Amino acid sequence: MSQSRLYAQPDTSLHECVISLGSNIEPERHAAEALDILCQECELVGRSREIVTTPVGYQQQPNFLNAALLVRTRLSMSDFRAYLKGVEDRLGRVRGPIKSGPRTMDLDIVAWDGELVDEGYLEHDYVRVPVDELLSAVERK
Repeated sequence: MSQSRLYAQPDTSLHECVISLGSNIEPERHAAEALDILCQECELVGRSREIVTTPVGYQQQPNFLNAALLVRTRLSMSDFRAYLKGVEDRLGRVRGPIKSGPRTMDLDIVAWDGELVDEGYLEHDYVRVPVDELLSAVERK
């Protein structure tokens, strides 16, 4: 995937990361817990509203709650990706045989330092809609 600039990053020594958040197992509780963890352990710059979306792929599961977050971190992208997988684990994420199956929490890096790094943004409204709302709100500040 060729990288493209999704937004302009301010001059800072911290990395900026746009995160796509999704949950369909007790989604309100797990989204709130994920936000609490990330607020305590990262610098939260902004967040989108939460939207409800239908499952993609495996259909025999509840709807998802999706949102986007913009955070700052000193970690490298690979270390931050591992950190997010750890947050998912802390929230009870079980990685089962169905890749698109139910989950307590899914946290994916969409953009890193303003560069698009996840094609999910281009392919799925459940990623793009919250990210665009988030970036629009951050640009207005």
